Amino acid sequence: MKPSHLHSVQPGEHASHGSVRSYTIGLLLSVALTVASFATVMTGALQSHAAIALVVGLCVAQLLVQLLYFLHLGTAPGQRGNTAIFACTGFLIVIVVAGSLWVMHNADLNMMPTDMSIERARAKD
Repeated sequence: MKPSHLHSVQPGEHASHGSVRSYTIGLLLSVALTVASFATVMTGALQSHAAIALVVGLCVAQLLVQLLYFLHLGTAPGQRGNTAIFACTGFLIVIVVAGSLWVMHNADLNMMPTDMSIERARAKD
């Protein structure tokens, strides 16, 4: 057998994937955060600004739980590849969104005459 086909893990094991315990913890945390968000909105115990802030905080916590427990992002040697790919994907999305917004903003500025207000432009039609 070629050295490239030799595996350091036993059949049925996965080197960089989580265990049943970690998946269970992730599931329980996800359900708890979802229930907390739902309860925050449905009970109406908090004012709207406080409720929004709490739900956004719970949303960020939910995102971190999903990334750590289910997508296996981290600094462990088996997780670095997933983390690097995720970071590159996020960077590319930021570039595409920022570039699109920049182009649309500049197109808006260049399409509107500078010496004419919107009311005057409508009146000319």
